[in-house]
Amino acid sequence: MGSFLEILCAVLIPPVGVFLRFGCGLEFWLSLLLTFFGFIPGMVYAIWVLTK
Repeated sequence: MGSFLEILCAVLIPPVGVFLRFGCGLEFWLSLLLTFFGFIPGMVYAIWVLTK
């Protein structure tokens, strides 16, 4: 169930989905940066990180 919630958050608000799994690490900051550059790159990165 936690994985479903992370993926759902990654689709709606990408940095939050990454934060739920990794905390305030490199993955979170990279997701936040990509989301600022464009929502789609941030979402794709968040989903990729959470499913790998």
